[in-house]
Amino acid sequence: MKQYIDYQFFQKQIMLMIGLSLIPGLVYLVFGWLYGMFMPALIWYSLMGIVSLWGYRLYRKYLQIETNEAELARWYEDVKLFMYLIFGLWTWIFVVFAPESESHLNYIAIFTQLGASVVASALLVSDRKLFVPILLILILPLTLFFLLLGTWYGYVLAFFSLIYVGVLLYASNNTYNLIQKTAYESRHDVLTGLYNRRFFIEYMEKLLFRLKANRQLAYMYLIDLDHFKTINDSLGHDIGDKLLQKISGRIEAFASGTHIVSRIGGDEFAMVSQELDDKETCISESSQFAENLLEVIKRPYVIDGHHLYLSASIGISYIDLHLQGADASNYMKEADIAMYEVKAQGRDGIVRFDKALSDRIARDLEIEKKLYFAFANGAIELYYQPLYSRENRITGCEVLSRWKDRELGEISPEIFIAMAEKTGLIIELGNYILEESFKTLASWEAAGHYCNHFSINISARQLTNSAFVADVKAAIEENLSSGFRSTIYFEVTESILVEDIPKAIRVMQELKRLGIRFAMDDFGTGYSSLSYLRELPVDELKIDGSFVHHIEMSEEDETMVKTILSIAKTFDLKVVAEGVETKDQYDFLLKHGCDLFQGFYFDAPLEKEAFYRKYVTASISLPQ
Repeated sequence: MKQYIDYQFFQKQIMLMIGLSLIPGLVYLVFGWLYGMFMPALIWYSLMGIVSLWGYRLYRKYLQIETNEAELARWYEDVKLFMYLIFGLWTWIFVVFAPESESHLNYIAIFTQLGASVVASALLVSDRKLFVPILLILILPLTLFFLLLGTWYGYVLAFFSLIYVGVLLYASNNTYNLIQKTAYESRHDVLTGLYNRRFFIEYMEKLLFRLKANRQLAYMYLIDLDHFKTINDSLGHDIGDKLLQKISGRIEAFASGTHIVSRIGGDEFAMVSQELDDKETCISESSQFAENLLEVIKRPYVIDGHHLYLSASIGISYIDLHLQGADASNYMKEADIAMYEVKAQGRDGIVRFDKALSDRIARDLEIEKKLYFAFANGAIELYYQPLYSRENRITGCEVLSRWKDRELGEISPEIFIAMAEKTGLIIELGNYILEESFKTLASWEAAGHYCNHFSINISARQLTNSAFVADVKAAIEENLSSGFRSTIYFEVTESILVEDIPKAIRVMQELKRLGIRFAMDDFGTGYSSLSYLRELPVDELKIDGSFVHHIEMSEEDETMVKTILSIAKTFDLKVVAEGVETKDQYDFLLKHGCDLFQGFYFDAPLEKEAFYRKYVTASISLPQ
């Protein structure tokens, strides 16, 4: 264990030593003058004054360099020299006054030497390399003095002085070990031996002070192990702990001498670089080091016969105090945001925090804050995109949500739907869309118009919600007749395959008994499986627009579309192609047996009134 030095503690001892030297030292001046020893005492006291003045300057200097580790180390070397000089001068005055037995000044010299040894053992206790030699410097001359008396009691006193210094060394050493252990435990993580979060924050605050003073830069990482919880859950916490120890050892060895490494909790680590002089070096070094570090982490691990493979998500924050002033927690937050961006992108990667990411996060937070009130106040509008048959006739529509905020502008459904999923508002938002959609369909029915195909998007969380079936049933009974129920298609994505599949199937079957049918949206983009397709009670597949868009450019996408159409035919399912934008795309799909079409080639999504005027009440009416 590396010796821990409490610089602040030693700074305080400087003034104490100056006081304990100059004030008692006046006694030697007084008795030196009384007994003809004034000149040696004056010289000694003058030297003590000079050393004390230097000590006071060291005391003041600490306040200027307390955040600079390199300068602190040099400062401490000077403090050690100061202590040697102070206690050396006490030994010198002992040697001068000890022979003065006739005036009994020898007793004062012996007592002050013993007192100095107690002071040394108490004030220098946190550095064994300092208190051990100084105690010997103080006591060995005293032992030698007793031996030179040449009497029986002199030998006894010499022996007792050795016992005395032994006791002082023993007590000081025990205290030293306790201080070192306590300091280590307060600064290090128990499991991995890396620095802990508390120390890292303290170090970062000192680093920020140095960077600001020296106009330098640095960078920090926040590292999160991908899927570590899976290892803990499947193999047990003992294996997980051993894996953390191995990973910590690798990171520490790789970063030794260039970075401070800390485990800040669980499977998260933080690192910060040394000071750098320019931004270009900071950016290039941080990127290269992070890539190499990721490769080091990803090397296989063998623990108790288990071969384990692990990746990590690394977020980078640049510490540039020229541009902004911030505390350590702010830069950790930036790195944390970048790290979670890696998670959102699929893990096993590196993201650097920058202004663009910051602006997007700020916008996302604003969206999240406004989302609940948006649908609660009717700010999220429903649009309707027409659905065409093979005969190029309008046969229905898909309900789509749109949100235009006065301050944020138009917000993409991909963004606010994902935000609703993340925050849990998807249930409330989904119910709002469901109710408004049913009201629209009911108004068409009341006006005497019929729709063959009315699609509503349903999220996986919404589908598996315990109250979903009851909510749908209540909304249907309140708004729709039995004839209109069979026109409703709930579009679900393949994400339901990572939820509770038996529960999803059970819910879908209950809803089908109410007359509702199901479409598998974005088929082929996620977790597609023929076995799942056989189990799920779906009536329709939707080809994702990304495949349709590349039909004219990619043979692979043409093959994918043909495959989906073939699969649908095998399972006796209808197929809807979304995102149709050109006649060539439409002709290709029509040629290969696609049943229904939607996209800008036919029409863009329209708001409720516009869709009603154009398709419901116009000559191109919804066929019965």
